[in-house]
Amino acid sequence: MPEGDTVWQAARRLHDALAGKVLTRSDFRVPRYATADLTGRTVLDVTPRGKHLLTRVEGGLTVHSHLRMDGSWKVFAAGQRWSGGPAHQIRVILGTADRTVVGYRLPVLELLRTVDEERAVGHLGPDLLGPDWNPEQALANLRADPARPLGEALLDQRNLAGVGNVYKCELCFLLGVTPWLPVGDLPAAHAARLPALAKKLLEANRDRPVRRTTGLRGQDLFVYGRAPRPCLRCGTSVRVANQGDGSRERPTYWCPTCQPGPAPRPAGRTGTGPRRGPG
Repeated sequence: MPEGDTVWQAARRLHDALAGKVLTRSDFRVPRYATADLTGRTVLDVTPRGKHLLTRVEGGLTVHSHLRMDGSWKVFAAGQRWSGGPAHQIRVILGTADRTVVGYRLPVLELLRTVDEERAVGHLGPDLLGPDWNPEQALANLRADPARPLGEALLDQRNLAGVGNVYKCELCFLLGVTPWLPVGDLPAAHAARLPALAKKLLEANRDRPVRRTTGLRGQDLFVYGRAPRPCLRCGTSVRVANQGDGSRERPTYWCPTCQPGPAPRPAGRTGTGPRRGPG
């Protein structure tokens, strides 16, 4: 699933293509909005809010979208061949005299009044890349459920908006704790660092084509996607296990030496509950 920095980049591409221009084409390919027509309206801006995109147009309307796992927005020049998937996966087309943006496989797409945007995004916590960022509020939100595993709390966009599974794993590594550590057990010094560290990582990567968290040449990420390769710090094999419930389960990577604490039992041992220690 795209994370806050990826969505920020998508918003910038769409804003550069559409903002200040009159729509000459409007084609919603979802039944609910099949008759909606935005042609003749000027696009005011495209704004990211956490993992959501808000495309505001003249007349007080907003196209709200969320990419989730497979969605994407593509920008094409006039006459350029579209690429992004088969035609039946297109959910919306917005075009100007010189650019066309095409939304593929968008699981969330709605046209709403701009004054009603809070209905779509009002549940979100402070946005790591937004003007509403408030580190104190973000930390208070995380601490509101002290028994909740840190990894799950970081992914909950109601706490803070923009962290996805990659940053969840990398943040926990940089803090030296497992993603299964209850938020209430996070040492005070680590908790104090967390909001600023999360913001630093997303801000550093919002302008990069390839996400990096390590600062090491040739190595982009510390643990995410690296199992069972050696940890870049200690050489221990990086581990992976699912975290979350049902459809919300996410592959979660950690180093059992650099991140001591609760973690699933290694394959081959009896039991599936969390345990203590580096293991």
